[in-house]
Amino acid sequence: MNSRNPDWHPADIIAALRKQGTTLAAVSRKAGLSSSTLANALSRPWPKGEWLIAEAIGIHPSEIWPSRYYDPHNDCLLDRKARIKS
Repeated sequence: MNSRNPDWHPADIIAALRKQGTTLAAVSRKAGLSSSTLANALSRPWPKGEWLIAEAIGIHPSEIWPSRYYDPHNDCLLDRKARIKS
């Protein structure tokens, strides 16, 4: 059985960004993306977007989305950053 914490709720992610003095739209624009593009990472896996959000909050994306970063079979951290296309 998986004892890992659940993924953060999207509202908690947005609140964490606000606590850092920024918004999802601002992080998106700073990365050269459309203001609504990073919202995709809240509802579906997108490693590049997840890293941008996590870096803005100041934590590793596996803390926000453990279901996306840990292998459910052996509970090991997956190297998803290697899949990011520049």
